[in-house]
Amino acid sequence: MRTLTVVKGDATSPQAKGPKIIAHVCNDLGGWGKGFVLAVSRRWPEPERDFRAWHRGRAGNDFGLGAVRVVQVKPDVWVANMVAQRGIRTGSSGPPIRYEALERCLTKLADEAAARRASVHMPRIGCGLAGGKWDQVEPIILRTLCAKDIPTTVYDAS
Repeated sequence: MRTLTVVKGDATSPQAKGPKIIAHVCNDLGGWGKGFVLAVSRRWPEPERDFRAWHRGRAGNDFGLGAVRVVQVKPDVWVANMVAQRGIRTGSSGPPIRYEALERCLTKLADEAAARRASVHMPRIGCGLAGGKWDQVEPIILRTLCAKDIPTTVYDAS
C-alpha cells in the first residue's frame, strides 16, 4: 500500500514525472464556476467543456453521483471530473458531499490511473464547497487509490 503524500502547492501543476491525473469533485447540477474548477478552467478549457456537454446529455449517458469522466488536457495529463456532490448548498440532508459517491468515483479513478500508469493529484477533494470533512475523505482515498498502489498526492494551497 502506498502512502498518501501531502504537499504545499497547486494541484493544477502536478509535481511528478510520467502520466498524471488531476482529480476533483463536481456537483450533480451541472454547475461549474466556483472553487477548484476555476483554477482548472484558467489552465485548460477542455474539462469544463466536457463536463457541461456531459451534463446536457445526461438523459442518455451515465452522468450522476458516482460517475467519472477523464479528459485529456496534455499528452501526459488528464483531469478527472468526479460527480460526488449533491447540489451546491448545505441543507437538511447535510453538506453537498456524498461520501458513497466519492468512493465509487475514486474506485473508478484507480482503474483509470492503473490503465494509464498514472499518478493522481488533487486538492483536498470534497472539503471545500462540498463541505466534507478530511477525516472522512482521507480514509476513502487510502482505500481506493493508495491500497491499489496508485501514487497519490494531495496539494494544500500555499
